[in-house]
Amino acid sequence: MNKNKLISAAILIASATSFQAYAADKEMTLMLDWFVNPNHGPIVIAKERGYFKQQGLKVDIQEPADPSTPPKLVAAGKVDMAISYQPSLTIDVAAGLPLIRSATLISTPLNTLMVLDNGKNETLGDLKGKKIGIAIAGNEEATIGTMLAQEQVKFSEVEIINVGWALSSSLASGKVDAIWGGLRNFETNQLALEGYKAKAFFPEEHGVPSYDELVFVANAKTYDKEAIMAFNKALEQATTYIVNHPKASWKEFVAYSPDTLNNELNQRAWNDTLTRFALRPSAVDLKRYDDYAEFMYSQNIIETLPKAKDYVPSFN
Repeated sequence: MNKNKLISAAILIASATSFQAYAADKEMTLMLDWFVNPNHGPIVIAKERGYFKQQGLKVDIQEPADPSTPPKLVAAGKVDMAISYQPSLTIDVAAGLPLIRSATLISTPLNTLMVLDNGKNETLGDLKGKKIGIAIAGNEEATIGTMLAQEQVKFSEVEIINVGWALSSSLASGKVDAIWGGLRNFETNQLALEGYKAKAFFPEEHGVPSYDELVFVANAKTYDKEAIMAFNKALEQATTYIVNHPKASWKEFVAYSPDTLNNELNQRAWNDTLTRFALRPSAVDLKRYDDYAEFMYSQNIIETLPKAKDYVPSFN
């Protein structure tokens, strides 16, 4: 090999090494929707098992001080990605925030209208004239109203009480007859641990279109497509591992923060969340998003009707 060829080879090797170093140093900030919990299993496992690192990513996982701010921080360019909810994303996009959905984390609704399973409220119709506790005032008339209408009960025929985050205790104490916002993988188990059996009415079985509970959002103007594709690949690896090894992955998950994660409630929630994780985080169903947006528009939750093709790009 002559001198020029040797120099060229050296340059190629140096360039490849430089690229690898750059890829390994690719940093992303991800803000969760809440403190770390079993809903975030694939994210934690991807980090703990080195799947992000294998994809050349260094992901900084952050917990929000205020759960309402993560999407806004993404829109403002303060963080690269955040976890939000499909309904919230639709509202934000309709309001003009520059956001896109980059992947799905939890692919089914988790929210429920929950009662105690004590024979007093066997159907939604039994809630007529009763009290329903909510955590945050907002769109409950559209969702609860739609569900109640399936049993010919008007929204005006129930009393809505804002109980803050004391959903389970309000239901257990009898302060309210039902709660809206209790998650099927958490509040059901929390009540069970306190000696109460819950009964859940699922919105997607009572007139409300199905939707993705948790999604990742990125800035529509500045997102890094290659980084998102790498992130999604790592997420898919982690989800596959969790589904194949639920017990082993539980141990690895709680090792992330043993003091806060290693308890009976989280273990029960973990088991109930396994079937909810999106096996193909990048997969896109535009009609599903359009159907829910049309529902929100028909219920006057949003004033403009965004089209999924404009905020749900493909990263396959």
